Amino acid sequence: VQLVESGGGLVQPGGSLQVSCAFSGNIAIIYSMAWYRQSPGKQREMVARIIGDRASYVDDVKDRFTISKDNDKRTMSLQMNNLKPEDTAIYYCNARTVPHEYWGQGTQVTVSL
Repeated sequence: VQLVESGGGLVQPGGSLQVSCAFSGNIAIIYSMAWYRQSPGKQREMVARIIGDRASYVDDVKDRFTISKDNDKRTMSLQMNNLKPEDTAIYYCNARTVPHEYWGQGTQVTVSL
């Protein structure tokens, strides 16, 4: 399984941004996908996960972020609205199979004036 993120960038507080993950390879064995993020000096944390068509979110992004996946286009996306400076991080795409876990290279999201 290969994962390639895109769509990061600089956005002002209160703005919106979408990051995407193109997935390829033996995708039939993927049972869940997720977005993680890591800020300097902090541990990597899960932001949102999708299993089938069911999504779950960490509390501080609920009602602001939306995860989606299109198997036909082989793309997973994270729509981020009302962004805050504390959302600044490198965002990573994650895919889980049994027994492996795969990561993309990450894309930088910076929320600043």
